[in-house]
Amino acid sequence: MGQGPSILLIDDEAQIRKFLRIALSAQGYRVLEAANGEDGLAQAALQSPDVVVLDLGLPDLDGQQVLRRLREWSQVPVLVLSVRASEGEKVLALDGGANDYVSKPFGIQEFLARVRVLLRQGQVREALPANIVCGGLNIDLAYRRVSVEGGEVALTPKEYAVLALLGQHLGRVVTQQQLLRDIWGPSHVGDSHYLRVVVGHLRQKLGDDPAAPRYLITEAGVGYRLRGD
Repeated sequence: MGQGPSILLIDDEAQIRKFLRIALSAQGYRVLEAANGEDGLAQAALQSPDVVVLDLGLPDLDGQQVLRRLREWSQVPVLVLSVRASEGEKVLALDGGANDYVSKPFGIQEFLARVRVLLRQGQVREALPANIVCGGLNIDLAYRRVSVEGGEVALTPKEYAVLALLGQHLGRVVTQQQLLRDIWGPSHVGDSHYLRVVVGHLRQKLGDDPAAPRYLITEAGVGYRLRGD
């Protein structure tokens, strides 16, 4: 196994992984492997690879979904490697956060060159923690789990998205407009009542008293922040 930069291969085809492992190891890279999306996300969180090579046709999660979940907490460079060669699939992946896209079949020298480019890009990225702790509140971004004092809390997708975004800016104010734009979309930046309802439900589920909050702080007229102290 190489001792250089680490490359995580998320692909359910064992022969493809073996082929890439041999080629990457010969270049001195450390190769990590996952045969499905959930394992790939877990390894991305635990191993902090320098580049992720992602297939779209995975047995448990679609690769586009894996990419979206990964981008909730990580800026690791992602190279999509897929038999899906349509322009629509490429645009969807690139808009979803992929850094590059290579269609199968592919040339190994071109693949290695693209990995080198992504490694250079990745040297300037700012890593985000996959696990955010705020007092007794724990937000596991890799597994999309939230717990308070060790007890898991069931959140709706919107509630989780708001909490995760605040967690990624721990201790800093996130404006109402940013929350609405990033979670509900640009057409909803004026719909602050959506956000107030979700934050109210979050406080109830987290056991957070709005009069003396342990976690969620309202910055009147501006937005919200998750306590960083």
